[in-house]
Parts: sequence; structure tokens; C-alpha cells
Amino acid sequence: MDKLPNISIIAAQILEIVYRIIFVEVGGIPLIVVWFMAGGLVFTLWMRFVNLRGFTHAIKVVLGVYDNPEDEGEVSHFQALATALSATVGLGNIAGVAIAIGLGGPGAVVWMTLAGFLGMSSKFVECTLAQKYRLVNPDGTIAGGPMYYLSAGLQELGQKNLGRVLAAMFAVLAIGAALGSSSIFQANQSKVAIARVFPVFASQGWLYGSVLVLLVGLVIIGGIRRIAQITAVLVPFMCAIYVIAALWVLLVNWAKIPDAIATIFASAFDPQAVVGGGLAALIQGFRRAAFSNEAGLGIAAIAHAAARTDEPIREGIVATLEPLIDTVIICNMTALVIIITGAYNNPAWANLGGAEITSAAFGSVIHWFPYVLAAALFCFAFSTMIAWGYYGELCWQYLLGQRWAIIYKLLFLTAIFLGAIVNPQAVIKFSDAMYLTMSIPNLLGLYFLAPTVARDLTDYWQKLTTSNQVAQNS
Repeated sequence: MDKLPNISIIAAQILEIVYRIIFVEVGGIPLIVVWFMAGGLVFTLWMRFVNLRGFTHAIKVVLGVYDNPEDEGEVSHFQALATALSATVGLGNIAGVAIAIGLGGPGAVVWMTLAGFLGMSSKFVECTLAQKYRLVNPDGTIAGGPMYYLSAGLQELGQKNLGRVLAAMFAVLAIGAALGSSSIFQANQSKVAIARVFPVFASQGWLYGSVLVLLVGLVIIGGIRRIAQITAVLVPFMCAIYVIAALWVLLVNWAKIPDAIATIFASAFDPQAVVGGGLAALIQGFRRAAFSNEAGLGIAAIAHAAARTDEPIREGIVATLEPLIDTVIICNMTALVIIITGAYNNPAWANLGGAEITSAAFGSVIHWFPYVLAAALFCFAFSTMIAWGYYGELCWQYLLGQRWAIIYKLLFLTAIFLGAIVNPQAVIKFSDAMYLTMSIPNLLGLYFLAPTVARDLTDYWQKLTTSNQVAQNS
């Protein structure tokens, strides 16, 4: 294993080159971040704040008020939402928030929250389209996502070639994200958290990587469904424990909450920091929000496409809850814990990674919680890698067919191993790059297709209003 340090250095250099190419800056702001930010704002205004006016209806749909077992699809609205959340809630909420605060200051939380709010509208548009242009196979299974709504949707508008190009471009970038963000980053940051409570992994990253490769490989290559079923139960349980622990820390330190909120807004809007720290806070807030909730990137639309419904708009409205839960609620809880406990500016923890800082913050109040958090991080990372392994495989099959899927699986497992041994900073940069690039073809296609979604939303809202009035009169 003496050659592993050289592999780590080479991999880190390659990731740095990719990062610099993608994050080209103008005036200190990466163009890719501007593109991502603009998408959420445009769709929020275009859809007339569907992220606000659709909230009550979304809750009713998730609770099953409009469920019809006769509708085509494979899962319920709730199951589709839960599936998408299982691939997003995790390291982005735990390690990502600490990274954002570390690089952009507490003010990054404001912009992360704003990005989550605007991202609700982007998620609405892309998941509505995923439903509208999904393919229902003869056996009842569903094939959907950006690859399909970009190609089929733009073809309807007379832009067949553009649709094919954007669909193929998305599939390629999604595969890169699966191999980069969801394998390398998840393996890397979960190893850092595990090593904090089990130090043997700190210097033996290859050992942790080997364990992950074995477990993930059993699922995506061997098809061991039982592991996936156990994880589907374990991850929500760990998520519930995490939220309860965060609430406990906030309750114990309730008197510090106003000062923490004041610190967040002062850091975001301090006139002396507008050019420097304020700009860094904005950039980091939007970057980490993208990694956390994936709004505007299109990938979660694959899960929402399988929802059982005959109303695409209905599933789009359900999808708005995803950034709300993931970023606006859970990420803010994590941020308050980190700021209230002083973990973000504690000199003793200055060299810790994102997951380590969050662990230290919780541990300062709940001494035994770092062990639980380490287990939760492992489960989150494991489930996310499995989900993204599936997403990437669908995109691979869209391009090359089922025959060559084994090649993708081997590449995915190799990337997991590399994630356990490379430098964390290089991993963070590369994962950001791979995630955000998916927004280029996805958002471009959404701009063409948004008028259709806006008309469908108006029609759906009119039908809903009419049916509600009829129900009240009767």
C-alpha cells in the first residue's frame, strides 16, 4: 500500500484541474453559480411563487388525499418524495453546512436558505416535466428524468436535435456526478467522520474504501435487495435521531439562538464584507445548497417520474417540499448548532473537515453523540451512493444500453475507493463542479419548456379551485 500516497496526489491534481475549468470566474463570481442562481429566481417568478402558494396542497397530496391506485406509476407521492430525499438528506446537510460556514462565514446560511427557497420552484418545473414526458414500459415500470423530457419535450417544440444534444449532455454529466460527487465525496466525508471516533481509519483510508466497495458492490452488482431494504428503514431512523439531537442542542442553548441568528445576518449583509466575505458567503451558500437539495440539476426528477398519478403538476408541487425539508429546515438546524456551540470559529477545531466540525459541535453538548453521528453518516453515505449508483446507471443505459452497464458499475466502485484515500479539499471542489454542471443542459431545456408548465399549472389550479368550490357547495 506504499503507492497509495502517490495515487492520492495524482488524483488530487486531476480534480483541481477539472475544478478550475468548470468554475471560471467573472468579477470573482463563478459563472456556473450565476447560472444556477438565475434559474431558481426565474422559475419562482415565472410560476408565480408556486413554492409558497402550493405548500398546503403539497401536504394534502403527500398525505394521500388525491391518491388513486388506478393511476399509472410504481410508487405513491409520499414514496417518491421519500426516495428523492433519501438521496439528498445526509452529508450535504451535515458536512456541507459546516463547509459553507467555514469557507463563506455564517452569512452563507442566509444564501443557502434563499437558494433552497428558490430551488423549490426549479424542482417543481423539472419534476412536472419528468411526469409529463415519462415512458411507461409494457411491464409497468417507469423510465423518466431529464434525458426524456429534454429529448421528447424539445422535439414537440420543433427542436429535436437540440433536445437530443442536451439529453445526451445531461446523461454524460450525471454519470460524472455519480462517479465524482456521490461516490468520491460520500466516501471521503463519511470516512473523515468515522475516523474521528475510530482513528484506525484516519491512516488506513484504503481499508475503509475497501469496506465501502464491498458493501455497495453487493447491492449494485450482486443485486442484494435485502441490504437496500434494511437501509431504507435505517436511514429515516437515523435522520429522525439527527433532527431530535439538533432540537435538543437548540433547546439546551435556546438563549443563544437570537445571537446566532444575528451573527448569521450580520455576516451576510455587513457593508464591510460585501466585496469580500459577503460575496464568499453568497457563493458558498448557493454552492452548498445545490449539493444539498439538487434543485435545478434535474437528477431527482428520475425518482419523481415514477410517482403514481395522472396529473404531472401534482407531483411537481409535491417535489417543492424536498428543498424545503432538506435545505430550509434541516440545513438551518445544523447551522444553528454549529454557530451556537462556537464550532465554526473554535481555533482548536480549525483543521477539522466539514463532518468533523459538525460532530464536534454536537459532541460539545451531547458527549456520546459523535458515535451515533458517525453511524448515521455511514448510513446516509451508503444510501446516497446506492441511489446515485442507480441514477448514474440509468443515464449510462440511456447512452449505451443495458449491455455495458457492468463497466459503469466497476467505474463507480473504483471512484468510491479513490474517495476514501484522496485529499478532502480536492474532493469538495470536484464534487461541486460535477454537480453544478448538470444544471447547464437541464436549466437550458427548462427555459424552453417552462411556458408549457406554466399553462398546465394555470389549468390545474383552475380545476382544483372549481372542484373545491363544488365540494364546499355540496
